[in-house]
Amino acid sequence: MNTSSANVTVVLQYRDSFTKAVIKNVIVVVLGISINYINASLIHTFSKHQIFYTNPRYILFIHLVVNDMIQVTMTVMMFVISYTIYKINVSVCCVFILLVVFTTENTPLNLACMAVECYIAICIPLQHVQICTVKRTLMLIGLIWMTTAFSGLSDLFITFATQPLGFFYSQVFCLRNNVFPHPIITKKRDNTYLVFLVIVWITIFYTYFKILFTAKTASKNAKKARNTIFLHAFQLLLCMASYVTPMFQDVLRQWFPKNFTDSLFAIYIAVQMLPRSISPFIYGLRDNTFRKYLKTILFWKVCPQ
Repeated sequence: MNTSSANVTVVLQYRDSFTKAVIKNVIVVVLGISINYINASLIHTFSKHQIFYTNPRYILFIHLVVNDMIQVTMTVMMFVISYTIYKINVSVCCVFILLVVFTTENTPLNLACMAVECYIAICIPLQHVQICTVKRTLMLIGLIWMTTAFSGLSDLFITFATQPLGFFYSQVFCLRNNVFPHPIITKKRDNTYLVFLVIVWITIFYTYFKILFTAKTASKNAKKARNTIFLHAFQLLLCMASYVTPMFQDVLRQWFPKNFTDSLFAIYIAVQMLPRSISPFIYGLRDNTFRKYLKTILFWKVCPQ
């Protein structure tokens, strides 16, 4: 029995009571709506003011926000489906899984790009305007999506080549290993994550320490940029948890089979929800300019004229 099948078997054997299932789903849906509401307010603020959509820093930030909204929406839908419909068509599940894979892999790459932009702004400010243009930023975002799309779509192509056509019309519990079951996909995924993490962590550490040395003798902005890079690293650390989650789940399944569904719920909140709640804080609340316009919009919504 493979890992995915074993997990599904344990979930079936120790399913939540109706009350517990309702509580978990209400918590997840409320958290998802709250995070998406805040992120939607950030997107609205961004779109209404030219100072933001002509600034590469804010463009990268809002791309991260949109990415988080897609991630939260899809994972909440899949969470609710796992308790209500339970099994869905493989083709539909493939679409859900691919969107989650794209957005999950986008996050660390986007964080690395934001760290590099901070480094350029603080350490080589005279070249910032020439290097960090809107056009290059949009091209960079396109490159991020191309990279993650290549990684995710290759899973689909391998499955097309190794599974019969009838497989895509069958019903499964919607997990990545259930719709992309070939062992080579798991090995490819692990290697891809390793490459991503090595590149991103080298970028984060290099930019952080360069800004740290600059901040010792430079302006308040340099110190704020250093703190921002530190928050990027913390957010990245949380995102990394999703890469080791399968192994962690195996341990929990073996040690606490009767509480496995509770463990999955706690992992979902910590790995999927918590990192997505940090993005609004990093720029939406810490950034003076963004905060000023955001407060104006939120106040207008609460107290319309």
